Amino acid sequence: MPYVTVGQENSQDINIFFEDHGQGQPVVMIHGYPLNGRSWERQESVLLEAGYRVITYDRRGFGQSSQPSTGYDYDTFTADLDALLQHLNLTDVVLVGFSMGTGESTRYVAKYGSSRIKKVVLAGPIPPYLLKTSDNPEGVDQSVFDGIMDAIRKDRFAYFSDFLKNFYNTDKLGGTLISDEAVHASLNLAASSSAIATLACVPSWLTDFRPDVDALAKSGLPVLVIQGEEDRILPIAATGQRLPALIPGAEFVAIKDGPHAINWTHADELNTALLAFLNK
Repeated sequence: MPYVTVGQENSQDINIFFEDHGQGQPVVMIHGYPLNGRSWERQESVLLEAGYRVITYDRRGFGQSSQPSTGYDYDTFTADLDALLQHLNLTDVVLVGFSMGTGESTRYVAKYGSSRIKKVVLAGPIPPYLLKTSDNPEGVDQSVFDGIMDAIRKDRFAYFSDFLKNFYNTDKLGGTLISDEAVHASLNLAASSSAIATLACVPSWLTDFRPDVDALAKSGLPVLVIQGEEDRILPIAATGQRLPALIPGAEFVAIKDGPHAINWTHADELNTALLAFLNK
C-alpha cells in the first residue's frame, strides 16, 4: 500500500497513507476533520475526467495513516504534507484544502514557499484566526472549544453524531442533498480515527493563521476561497468572508444554502467553481 514515512514514535514508523491517480497537473487534496481522504470522492472522479492527477491522503491519526500520540499541530501536519510532496517529487501543484486542510494549505506556503505550488483552494476555511481575542473580535469564544473537548472526552462517538448533523445541516438538507446512509458512512469514517487525534486536533483549530495568510498573499499565488453561506462549523463571517480583504485578488465564492460540507451536499457547485479556477 502507498505510504510515506514521516517520523517515528518509539519503535514504530509514523506513516502517511496516500492515493495517487491519473495523469496531468497534480491536485493534492487535504481533508477535513474527522474524516479522511476518501471524503473527496465527489471531486476526485470529476478531476480525473477533466485530465488532472489527483492525490489524496489521510492526515496522521485518521483513516489508514498511523495513529501516533503526538504531532497534532500545524507545523507537524504541514511537515507531513511536505514529506508527501517530496516523496512524489511534485511540482506545479494545486493545493485544495477543506476545513482543517485549509490550515495546511496556508501554512505550507508560509513555511516552505511556493516553488512546488501553482494555485491554492481554501474550501470551508479555518483561517485567518478562529479564536475570539481582543485583536480578533470576529472569532469564536474559547468556551465553545472547551465544550467540544469535554464532549469528546465524555463520548466521542456521540459527539461525532451531533457534529455531523451540523456538518451537513441535516435538519434542512437531510433526505434531499444528504442521505442517512451517507451520514452513517461519515460516522464510520470518524469512528475509525484515533481517540487521541480527535481530541488533540481541537486546540490546533485555534492556530493564528494571520501571518500565514499574509505570506500566502505576498506569494502572488492565485487563491480561490469557497464556502457555504450556512456553514455552522466554521461560520463564514469569522472565516471565509474575511479572506478576500487579506488576500488581494483572491476569488471568493459563497454557496447559497451551503453547509460546511459543501464537497458532498453541493458538489456540483463546488466542482464547477474548482474546475473554472483550475482552467484559468
